[in-house]
Amino acid sequence: MKKITVILAVVLLGAAGALYWRLSSPVAPEDGLRLYGNVDIRQVSLAFEQGGRISDLFAEEGDSVKKGQLLARVDVTSLRLEADRLRADIAAQEQNLLKMKNGNRPEEIARAEAALRTAEASLEQARRNDRRMASLRRGNSVSQQEKENAETSLRVAQGQRDEAAHALNLLREGYRAEDIAMAAAQLDSAKAALAIMQHNIALGELYAPTDAVVSSRLLEPGDMASSATPVFLLSLTSPKWVRAYVTEPQLGRIRHGMRADVLTDSFPEPVPGHVGYISPTAEFTPKSVQTEDLRTSLLYEVRIVTDDAGDRLRLGMPVSVIVHEDAAGGRHDD
Repeated sequence: MKKITVILAVVLLGAAGALYWRLSSPVAPEDGLRLYGNVDIRQVSLAFEQGGRISDLFAEEGDSVKKGQLLARVDVTSLRLEADRLRADIAAQEQNLLKMKNGNRPEEIARAEAALRTAEASLEQARRNDRRMASLRRGNSVSQQEKENAETSLRVAQGQRDEAAHALNLLREGYRAEDIAMAAAQLDSAKAALAIMQHNIALGELYAPTDAVVSSRLLEPGDMASSATPVFLLSLTSPKWVRAYVTEPQLGRIRHGMRADVLTDSFPEPVPGHVGYISPTAEFTPKSVQTEDLRTSLLYEVRIVTDDAGDRLRLGMPVSVIVHEDAAGGRHDD
């Protein structure tokens, strides 16, 4: 009786062990081409395009961020003040250009006309004095010096009259087309300088270029940022793909779009996927690949694009891949 009990206990223990092994082992998919590789690591080093002191950081390590999400900001106070100065210059240049296009005011022309009349009256008075001095000089009533002084005063009055006439003509004609064009070009230059300054201000904010996970936060508020110093290291998790390698004999058994299962040691269920890329050129086996072939063999890179809805795969994780040769997913290049 005891022997029977022992035999039954051994059988039950064996059955329980087999059942435990079956439940705890990864689900074995149907037979196919087995490959070995790693979940590809794709990262983005995110840095500011221009220097500045970091004022705010809005993400921590491990945070999932969306495309266009604000991640960091640098202090751009000096740039904003410079932009205000440029706006004031633009306003002044706009008014100057408007003045040149509208021409001179009637009051300015009237003042120039009055100045011309005054200069003409002074010229007439100088002419009378010159004639009188010339007559007196013939009678030796005045000295030669006095006569020359009268002639000089006449020439000065003539110059003043001509200057007033030219000034009136300029006011009546308005600004030259060349001067207006130059003022317009200067205004455009000032606006372009403001646009550059506003662009530099916008560069003071750092946004996520795509959906990702923050794997490293490399700087803190108060640090000096530059284009050569990353602030965040982002890991791209969508889509995830496995980088595996096949030998030349295996190359003939694999095609683009074939359905595949990715197996890990962490989860019993496989992660579905498909063959998304097959390298057209051979390369030496990378050290990270665990195969039974010699490491000096030439292999072809294969990319297995996964549908990891449960987020079970981690970047860099070693995995096994079963490519099902009897079915193709009908996928296209990713």
